[in-house]
Amino acid sequence: GETVHILEKCEGKSFSGSIVKLNGIFPAGYIHLKKAVVTNRGQYETVVPLEDPIITEVTSTLQEWSVLWKQLYVKHKVDLFYKLRHVMNELIDLRRQLLSGHLTQDQVREVKRHITVRLDWGNEHLGLDLVPRKEFEMVDADQISVSDLYKMHLSSRHSVQQSTSQDGGRQRHGDSCRMPVPHHLFVNLKSFTYNTIGEDTDIFFSLYDLREGKQISEKFMVKLNKNGGPKNPEKVDRLCALFTDLSNKDMKRDLYIVSQVIRTGRMLLNDSKKGPPHVQYRRPYGCAVLAMSDVLQTISELKEEKDFVLKVYTCNNENEWYQIHENIIRKSSTKYTAPSTNYGLIISLQLLRGDMEQVRKENPIIFNRGVAITRKLGFPDVIMPGDIRNDLYLTLERGDFERGGKSVQKNIEVTMYVLYADGEILKECISLGSGEHNISEYRSFVLYHNNSPRWSEVIKLPIPIDRFRGSHLRFEFRHCSTKDKGEKKLFGFAFTPLMREDGTTLSDESHELYVYKCDENTTFSNHALYLGLPCCKDDFNGCPNIPSSLIFQRSTKETLWISTQLSSTKLTQNVDLLALLKWKAHPDRVMDILGRLRHVCGEEIVKFLQDILDTLFSILDDNTDKYGPLVFQSLKFVRNPSRSFLDTCYLIQELFQSIRFVLSLDSRSSETLIFTQAALLNSFPAIFDELLQMFTVQEVAEFVRGTLGSMPSTVHIGQSMDVVKLQSIARTVDSRLFSFPESRRILLPVVLHHIHLHLRQQKELLICSGILSSIFSIIKSSSLEEVEMMVESLLDVLLQTLLAIMSKSQSQEAVRGQRCPQCTAEITGEYVSCLLSLLRQMSDIHFQHLLDNFQSKEELKEFLLKIFCVFRNLMKLSIFPRDWNVMRLLTSNIIVSTTQYLSPALHKSFTDADFDFKVWNSYFSLAVLFINQPSLQLETLTPAKRKKVFDKYGDMRVMMAYELFSMWQNLGENKIHFIPGMIGPFLGVTLVPQNEVRNIMIPIFHDMMDWEQRKNGNFKQVEAELIDKLDSLVSEGKGDENYRELFSLLTQLFGPYPSLLEKIEQETWRETGVSFVTSVTRLMERLLDYRDCMKGDETENKKIGCTINKEEMYIRYIHKLCEMHLQAENYTEAAFTLLLYWELLHWEERPLREFLHYPAQSEWHRKEGLCRKVIHYFNKGKCWEYGIPLCRELAFQYESLYDYQSLSWIRKMEAAYYDNIMEQQRLEPEFFRVGFYGRKFPFFLRNKEFVCRGHDYERLEAFQQRMLGEFPQAIAMQHPNQPDEGILQDLQIYAVTPVSENMDVLQMDRVPDRIKSFYRVNNVRRFRYDRPFHKGPKDKDNEFKSLWIERTTLILTHPLPGISRWFEVDKRELVEVSPLENAIYVVENKNQELRTLISQYQHKQLHGNINLLSMCLNGVIDAAVNGGIARYQEAFFDKEYISSHPEDTEKITQLKDLMQEQVHVLGVGLVVHEKLVHPEMRPLHKKLIDQFQMMRSSLCHVRPHIFSRNLLEIFLPLQTLRTPNHLHNKNTVSKLLKYCFSPNVSFQPSPSSSSLSSTHSAPSQMINSGHGSIRVGSPSLPDRYRHNREMLMLLPPHRDRPSSAMYPNNAENGQPTNHQRALYHQVIGPCKPCSDPNLSVADKGMTGVYRRVLFPTLVLSNCVSPLGHFSMHFDAFHHQINELPPALPARSLRKVSST
Repeated sequence: GETVHILEKCEGKSFSGSIVKLNGIFPAGYIHLKKAVVTNRGQYETVVPLEDPIITEVTSTLQEWSVLWKQLYVKHKVDLFYKLRHVMNELIDLRRQLLSGHLTQDQVREVKRHITVRLDWGNEHLGLDLVPRKEFEMVDADQISVSDLYKMHLSSRHSVQQSTSQDGGRQRHGDSCRMPVPHHLFVNLKSFTYNTIGEDTDIFFSLYDLREGKQISEKFMVKLNKNGGPKNPEKVDRLCALFTDLSNKDMKRDLYIVSQVIRTGRMLLNDSKKGPPHVQYRRPYGCAVLAMSDVLQTISELKEEKDFVLKVYTCNNENEWYQIHENIIRKSSTKYTAPSTNYGLIISLQLLRGDMEQVRKENPIIFNRGVAITRKLGFPDVIMPGDIRNDLYLTLERGDFERGGKSVQKNIEVTMYVLYADGEILKECISLGSGEHNISEYRSFVLYHNNSPRWSEVIKLPIPIDRFRGSHLRFEFRHCSTKDKGEKKLFGFAFTPLMREDGTTLSDESHELYVYKCDENTTFSNHALYLGLPCCKDDFNGCPNIPSSLIFQRSTKETLWISTQLSSTKLTQNVDLLALLKWKAHPDRVMDILGRLRHVCGEEIVKFLQDILDTLFSILDDNTDKYGPLVFQSLKFVRNPSRSFLDTCYLIQELFQSIRFVLSLDSRSSETLIFTQAALLNSFPAIFDELLQMFTVQEVAEFVRGTLGSMPSTVHIGQSMDVVKLQSIARTVDSRLFSFPESRRILLPVVLHHIHLHLRQQKELLICSGILSSIFSIIKSSSLEEVEMMVESLLDVLLQTLLAIMSKSQSQEAVRGQRCPQCTAEITGEYVSCLLSLLRQMSDIHFQHLLDNFQSKEELKEFLLKIFCVFRNLMKLSIFPRDWNVMRLLTSNIIVSTTQYLSPALHKSFTDADFDFKVWNSYFSLAVLFINQPSLQLETLTPAKRKKVFDKYGDMRVMMAYELFSMWQNLGENKIHFIPGMIGPFLGVTLVPQNEVRNIMIPIFHDMMDWEQRKNGNFKQVEAELIDKLDSLVSEGKGDENYRELFSLLTQLFGPYPSLLEKIEQETWRETGVSFVTSVTRLMERLLDYRDCMKGDETENKKIGCTINKEEMYIRYIHKLCEMHLQAENYTEAAFTLLLYWELLHWEERPLREFLHYPAQSEWHRKEGLCRKVIHYFNKGKCWEYGIPLCRELAFQYESLYDYQSLSWIRKMEAAYYDNIMEQQRLEPEFFRVGFYGRKFPFFLRNKEFVCRGHDYERLEAFQQRMLGEFPQAIAMQHPNQPDEGILQDLQIYAVTPVSENMDVLQMDRVPDRIKSFYRVNNVRRFRYDRPFHKGPKDKDNEFKSLWIERTTLILTHPLPGISRWFEVDKRELVEVSPLENAIYVVENKNQELRTLISQYQHKQLHGNINLLSMCLNGVIDAAVNGGIARYQEAFFDKEYISSHPEDTEKITQLKDLMQEQVHVLGVGLVVHEKLVHPEMRPLHKKLIDQFQMMRSSLCHVRPHIFSRNLLEIFLPLQTLRTPNHLHNKNTVSKLLKYCFSPNVSFQPSPSSSSLSSTHSAPSQMINSGHGSIRVGSPSLPDRYRHNREMLMLLPPHRDRPSSAMYPNNAENGQPTNHQRALYHQVIGPCKPCSDPNLSVADKGMTGVYRRVLFPTLVLSNCVSPLGHFSMHFDAFHHQINELPPALPARSLRKVSST
């Protein structure tokens, strides 16, 4: 499809040519030569083929779609992919049909319609531009007004939406009179389920209007046999009908589908005696109804059939059969009987739209099934030329008959025939319903014993038009006997002719027919015997003298009522119309006939339009001179029924004077006068064409101007009259009169006057916009006078109106209220198009006159501000949808042209002494917005579209950039007013990827720096603003490599102009400027590197500020990062970020200038304010341990200044933080390791791994979903192994465990878990995760023997938390943990978990429910019984393992110690559990005790540990303390305390536990304390605080102190000092007197307390004394605990050495 420019032909087989600037040789068979026009020959020539424009459009559109179509498949939009392929194939086929040249004009138009529907559908679904069209062809925006272009866009949008909603239905363009779309109801009878009839049945379907109480459609008839199947086997699955030509009005009626069931068989269904079986009667059986209102919405939305079930009700009284459907609808349940559950009709419905030809084409399957076309009883809304129809619908309503001497009433059957004039019965001229063949004889159904039957049965009589005249209907009445013979006895007849004597058919009304007596022997062979008789009352009046001796005598008491309705395009019931059509029969009456034509109603004229026109032209041919004027008047009436009532010029002038007088009256006090004025205004424009036949254009225009001018000018005459007045003006503008230039010159001023008044008052804006659109559609730019008139009257008020509408729209959208009609996007678009139309038609002369007419500079300033504001709103508010590219480009072209006209006035009037910042700033803002418009960014367009736009408009960004640069140069010294305000906007302009725009704008920055240097001696404002805006713009996705290079050019030239370079060389600040530009260029590089990954909250939090070495810039980025954290509610990270700035400040009184949001203040006060803010953020982040050292820092400052009030406040805050630590619940965050693998990740993340601190309650699944949301194309890896090479974008995420560096705190037994939990997850740089694997053969009996652990430790660049929620992994360590070491790790962790939980219950940190303790104890004890630690014994304690692994001797011993420790911990836990357990849970406790005894006995074979002699010396008094006889010995306790707190006592690890001494030793502060004024275990700060997280955290200091700092030496008398005694009572708690001989179990448990006081890390295992072995006692299990729960043992066994 691409165009090849042929340069040379080579031997007839190939062409040498060029395509897209590439020369080459093409095979001749691949080239199709066609005529074309080449314009603008040369480098930029354009080739336009000489073919239908729509063919060219299809070609270019298919080329554009082909690229996008393939992308749909790649993006997995499969549904649209296949739909678009189908549409593209259709377009190719339609294009081929157009090119064939064998189509008629109507076919060409139809093909073009189908093409445009498909083109617009595809453009809509692919997000391409909307194409405005007129008559199926693209419009040229230069050839029509902007208002018309706007309407065409709206019309095309409407057409696209309709075609989308109707699956490519008929496209309707912007014609004001659209053809109504008919509806068609498809009905398919699927089954009739019944089990009681057993006879043949006829089922009739019809549409019934309940409000009008009449049937509106023909009947659809289905004949079924006694088994329920169709009588005709060929109709299986073909029992369907299409009810056609339902209008929108019909669909709004109260419609019902009525189905009547008529059986054919015996008289009484269940009585075999009533009539012989061979005699068949049509008898009513039942009826079903379905409300269309219940199903219409369902079937309207579906594109397929929908099934419904209709219950068939039987009539209780046959006399009311005629209204059974109404009774069912109104639910008069006493008049019918409901069926059983398995009884009814199953039908399917489908609603179709469009003309019949279209419906046939779109639904071939339906018509292939032999669907029965069922028409309306009347004509459809639209009667197409050539439609021929001749149907007479007869309703057999009712009859009244005599009993005839019988004891019971008759069973009456009516037989009807259609007979021709010669007495012949017309064959097949009766139809009971569509779907069945026509018949020649109609037999009604029989109502049992009813002399006044009411049938209400509609019969269709499709009589041929040539047989209609002279034909008549004969109705024969028979009594159906129910005796054995089953005779049908004829007793009477009636008849009626189909046409009257005057040639008109039966009128559409009810007819009362006479009944004549006859008997069974009567023959009707001589029809003339009765045709001479009167058939009805009217006929009798016409024949008063009927002899009484005739064969047939009228039965005066018997009558038949029928009604008829004619639907014919050939027969009429109107005498006047019939006389016209048969004018040749009475040529002498032609004048009268033509005069009476005007009395014929419009519907009759439309039905017989073709015949009427043929007749009128035949009359005209007969005698033009005689009949010409009357025929012409008749033709005008046929075209428009309005008739001229003006006869003479005098009467017309008098009439206009009267009209003006009436219109000038004040109608507010008279309702009658209001109606009179409204009637005059409504009918007034209708006479313009009549007036133009009698007067000149100028005279008629003067009449109209005088009439319109007589209307009140005020808009307060009432809203209804305002509307009528404007509607009259609108019809005047739309009339033919207004199209003449000579009349417009007269009418335009008065029209503009009224519009101006309404716009000033903001009244009736919608009607006014329509009038203005019509005016702009007519007026051309060449009519200078008219444009000048409109500029003077409308320009200012249009601007004011638009500003008001836009302001209302914005304010109402802000509060999300209902938008009034005047504030909708459509009305805004209407007025915008009017304004643009006016500006487009203005020439330089009009602009010059406009500017010269301003009386003062204030008026000019107000006008400029208005128009600049409107232009800015046009670009900011997106008045036109995104796909209205044609409209948006034209708008931009008009704006830039208008700006070029107004710029000189701005420069001339508001520079130098008259400088006005507001106007200039408005101008610059407009220019910046204009250049940054998305619709003007040609780089985003396809090459073809880019070339098209460039050829038509050029690059409008460059045009506006030149204007902007020129106006900047004209500012002179006033440039300083726009520094630094315009730096950001101008920088945004330079980021537009257009080199010429950048070359124009870059020198402006030098100008700004130069002017600030002159004023302030530096250009720091320019520098700060430039850096800030550069960052924000690049983070929005703007900027590229070319921009970086262009900015780098400033380091040599400071602009592309030599004059600037020469100027720079002479300036003193050149070196500073070059340095600044170099710094900015480096910043640009950093920002561009980070741009791609600055999409999520996390990546934005990277340390961008650290890339800048200037302090102010660094501080600015600190605050930007802090703001980002606050928006994400990352308060801890925000505090750490602000802490970076806090560290830069000193506690000095040096004054600091105003900066960012900080006022001018001293450095001390700024640091104090920062400190308070950081403390506040730590508090909100619940990291009080980080805030406490800062509180102390502030307290020290306040104390040194004797600011006791602030000191009190900060101390209270510190105390509150301690309370929060102990009382408030804090969640431990999860940590996740994230690996980014693949080349699709930005360089910042590619093939790197990070550890992220999760949000509260965020678990692995939620975190993984969050990361996949930020990288939707990434794939989550399901394994922890290293990824393969060549992957595109994979994420590897798994949870990691923090490895705390604060082990001292975590190993203290008495430290609450709430404190420990903070140190476990904060200030962490090391994280680890384990991967279990089996090395060597796996032992099936005990897998612990070969279970190894691969432990990976990740070390981060910075600890978490910090200034970000995640940091990169700096290095990783990999170790393999042996099975034995793993067992030690598992048991040790479980011991710690148990100790922590039991401690919480001991110290009442957990209250009430002890389920947690129960589950934990049960989990350990039960697991141990069922194999837990017993598996470790089997694996590592047997002789074979010990002998084969001599190097693990110490580790085996350590595991034994840990097992013994676990036993003791469990024992203590059971003691606590016994005290707290609920009585109902005692059985569980007993079970735990039993299982514990089993567990302990299983460990009895473990050899007790041997202690050194020094340890035994200490344990000997402890053993003594266990006995009641020695507990009262104060000296023993005193000596023990004195010994333990002696500075000479030290604790050393035993050889057996040396492997754990480094990780499980007691905190040195608890053993050897140093001097200091701060308590041990409290937070402290070094002398000069630096940002160090170890120092920030609430940690015990690591420096050694003399023991006397916490525990001073004993007094010489051996008694403890007051401090020791206090500590003793604090730890031991209140206890019984020492002399009490009756000690409880709790007192025995005190030994554990002593042990914990004296040896915080000591475990009492099986100890050896000189007296022999002794073991731990568990007597506490069998005694009630008194006051103190037993103490937990220390974590590991220690030696005590004495000096």
